Amino acid sequence: MEFGIIGLGRMGGNLARQALAKGCRVVGYDPDIRVREELAGLGLEPAASLAELAAHLRPPRTALIYVPHGEPTDGVCRQLLTVFQPGDIVADGGNSHWEDSRRRYNLFAQRGIKFLDVGTSGGIPGARSGACFMVGGDQEAFAAIRPVLRALAADDEAVFYAGPPGAGHFVKLVHNAIEFGMVQAIAEGVELLLASDYRLDLPGLFNNWVHGSVIRSWLVDLMGRALAQNSDLSPLSTYVEDTGEVKWVLAWALERDIPVPVTGTAQTALMQYRDVDSPAAKAVALLRNQYGGHPVHRRAGASG
Repeated sequence: MEFGIIGLGRMGGNLARQALAKGCRVVGYDPDIRVREELAGLGLEPAASLAELAAHLRPPRTALIYVPHGEPTDGVCRQLLTVFQPGDIVADGGNSHWEDSRRRYNLFAQRGIKFLDVGTSGGIPGARSGACFMVGGDQEAFAAIRPVLRALAADDEAVFYAGPPGAGHFVKLVHNAIEFGMVQAIAEGVELLLASDYRLDLPGLFNNWVHGSVIRSWLVDLMGRALAQNSDLSPLSTYVEDTGEVKWVLAWALERDIPVPVTGTAQTALMQYRDVDSPAAKAVALLRNQYGGHPVHRRAGASG
């Protein structure tokens, strides 16, 4: 099995590592030569350009894109339109807006190239050991790429055909909205626990909760791990990274008069966390770092 990966950062790079460990032939492109060389040491065939990536893949080619949404993805797609051929498959695995995915599908269709929007979940651990994929596009193209995604997925049920073009990215962004609400609830729980009169072993408590409790989940597990690694939250900044994608879901819901109070509150809190000294804000930052590799900022002058 062979395919290309464009963008060898947190998600693309770790998917490449997983694929190489499973014996897949992977041709990879990233503008950072150091990243290409590091993965070449693990067996990746590095390409110095998208044209070189296309030349190293046997037709019909398959390439997965893992670059930031918006113009970076558009730039990659414009180049692939010139170097890929009819029958090839381009799959955008990033967090693109579903309307952008519909537009890109039509552009590639004019050249006879198949385009799929592939919502990818599982964070860095999932990319490394088994991710979850939600796919939009033509069923024929989905059937062709399914073996590749299955090789990188947690299990058979982790590869899901969501529907026509745009559906994969739409359901992934709704997934992200749900994630925002869950992360906020967990973080508020951390603040409540820290404010209590009890001296609690929080990592031990969260470990208890993942064993049979109603709220057991991977996020609760990750929160426990993060608290074990950061027993003192005081050096941490309350600034939380926001990639902006959940705002698209909120705007879509508001246009249709669909109430989303939990998602809206979680998004608002994310912005408020840049100006207050809140344990919940620090818990959100720690948790987002655990599953997505988002940076945890430290307060000016803080050490450790």
